[in-house]
Amino acid sequence: MREDFFVRKKNEIGVSLNEVQLKAVLQTQGPVLLLASPGSGKTTTMIMRIGYLIEERGVDPSRIKAVTFSRAAATEMKERFKRFFPGLSPVDFSTIHSLAFEVVREYFRKKNLDFQIIEGDLDLESQESQGADQQPLHKKLILRKLYQSLVGEHITDDQMEELTTYISFIKNKMIPPEKWPGVKVDVPEAERILREYEAFKKSGSNKLLLDYDDMLTIGNKILERDRELLQRYQQRYDYVLTDESQDTSLVQHAIIEKLVGEHRNLCVFADDDQSIYSWRGAEPSYLLNFKKVYPNAVVLFMEQNYRSSKNIVEAANQFIKRNKNRYEKNMFTGNPPSQPVRIKSFADYQYQAKYLVQEIQKIEKLSEVAVLYRNHSSSIALMNEFDRAGIPFYMKDADHRFFSHWVVQDILNFMRMSFTDKRADILESIHMKFNGYISKQQMAALKDIKNQGSVFDNLLRYVPVQDYQVKALTECKETFQQMKSLSPLEAIQVIRKRLGYEKALEKMCERLGFRKEYLIGILNTLEEIANGLESLEEFARRLRHLESVLKSSKSRKGQNVVTCSTFHSAKGLEFERVYMIDLIDGIIPSSEDFKDDLTASNKSLMEEAARLFYVGMTRAKQHLEFIVYRERDGKKVDESIFVVDLKNMVKPSKQDNPDAIKDKADLIVGKVVKHRAFGQGMILEVNEDQIKVDFEKGVKVLLIAACLEMGLLEGVAE
Repeated sequence: MREDFFVRKKNEIGVSLNEVQLKAVLQTQGPVLLLASPGSGKTTTMIMRIGYLIEERGVDPSRIKAVTFSRAAATEMKERFKRFFPGLSPVDFSTIHSLAFEVVREYFRKKNLDFQIIEGDLDLESQESQGADQQPLHKKLILRKLYQSLVGEHITDDQMEELTTYISFIKNKMIPPEKWPGVKVDVPEAERILREYEAFKKSGSNKLLLDYDDMLTIGNKILERDRELLQRYQQRYDYVLTDESQDTSLVQHAIIEKLVGEHRNLCVFADDDQSIYSWRGAEPSYLLNFKKVYPNAVVLFMEQNYRSSKNIVEAANQFIKRNKNRYEKNMFTGNPPSQPVRIKSFADYQYQAKYLVQEIQKIEKLSEVAVLYRNHSSSIALMNEFDRAGIPFYMKDADHRFFSHWVVQDILNFMRMSFTDKRADILESIHMKFNGYISKQQMAALKDIKNQGSVFDNLLRYVPVQDYQVKALTECKETFQQMKSLSPLEAIQVIRKRLGYEKALEKMCERLGFRKEYLIGILNTLEEIANGLESLEEFARRLRHLESVLKSSKSRKGQNVVTCSTFHSAKGLEFERVYMIDLIDGIIPSSEDFKDDLTASNKSLMEEAARLFYVGMTRAKQHLEFIVYRERDGKKVDESIFVVDLKNMVKPSKQDNPDAIKDKADLIVGKVVKHRAFGQGMILEVNEDQIKVDFEKGVKVLLIAACLEMGLLEGVAE
């Protein structure tokens, strides 16, 4: 009977399962953890398991619950199931949020309590232009008002993103209020804002206000406290499957545990090596402790990769082994080798996008090409070059905030001042950000003067100013007048240096906790966009054009275009050719990941950065290329430590070096060593599996095993 099922499906849809996939389908009773390596046919196995339960085990489709990570994944599962089993009734595929919402809605109806969801799509700008009485209750509007009242300033888009991530992290980790002060966040007054926000949701209207995270935390509490409701949900489903469980948070795991508490027929599909969302509360350690929660669980390893060439699979498999906190797996493939994994190094950052243009212009099937990067900021310069070269692209997770970012608006306002220095309203937006040293009181007095004269002349003639300001304001007026005739690139450089905007930004970063590298990165990107343009008007038009191009790129999904995506958003996708860019220390791993001290939390961040890199690698089928450079914006940079590791894996270093250190006992604090890539340095710290070395290029944390196995370090005679 079983054989008939698998033979039939092979004849009908051409699906044939390997030995481990068959075990996963046939192991229908009790808890099962299926660890699925990239490209190992996870979704096919999951759908076949559901079909087998229905067709061979006689399970009613309505008794099966499949929980996915996102609505898009749930939709894809539904469509795949319908294609595999067109004659069967649909199974309940949904997100964990949807399941929690059902629980919350049912409970509140029973208790006759009113509630309102305050999260979802909303045009915040148009809503903020309305009067207070007309504004709907929305999470971001509430947080924006609380920030304004507690901090006394307008919250930036970046701060809003960090604040909402902070709140989600606390909810998903189920961190109690007394421990909130210990959660790291750079937004001023974040903890107070959260406490006020929680209080407002309970008493700010005639209904209980809930955001998406509340649906999870409250849904979990309801299932804890309402035994009758819990039993009803437990009795509704006989089999539960969860997908992408490495991305599931503690509160989500808690809900699933309660749901399967009676029958324990839980099948978890996951890959601990692809867990990349700890910053929003994902709990990969749950997978490592699965046997503690379910002692009789069956753990299966789907290690065969059907997606990528032998070269790519072997490099990725070897790379991820640098991580220690993981299940020991060996990804392999029956696919033949293709091109070797390539590492392309440039002298300067500016050549990166130009090289990509040159390479991609040779390719006809653009839909099989992806350019992947860690940060959204990488996408703007890329988009600028692609647009100039006429290369069509789809920006998977476009970040429109760049064009409305206050740094971009500041630069445009500086340029506007060069055309007319009579508008006090423009000066007001930037008066604290250049070296005219204009105070708020002086600015207020200036605004009262309505003679249509130069703001600088009015300040000098009619507003009391300090002696040192006279020269400064006179020079600023001259600089603004000169800027009008400069090229956009020259103008931005004048704004940054001569007018003192960059120093003002640095002071703001110290005062408000903004990330200096991020803000300076925006200025650098603006310079790249300005390069080659002749007038300030042309620069403003170029920004408007690029913003329009970015918006329209969303409609190109599925067309013959290049896909540009962050590593995070690329998970689950696959392409013939993948280019991973900006692979330098400080970006991946980031400066946050790559701390000097070797604490457990910093090791955890470093391992997550490696998993993110691994996710990027395993998107590629035939061609995988890493792009690094040695200088950016006039400063020397180091190629990513991950690329250094890969160089040694893809092209192993000679191990017959007689001077190479072979024994961990020879790695002693204070010893001077020489590294093949980083040069000479002194060992600062040694722990179980890593050493910290102070090289001429800076402090590096190295894996002891890699150093010894590959002969990367040699002693230096004193």
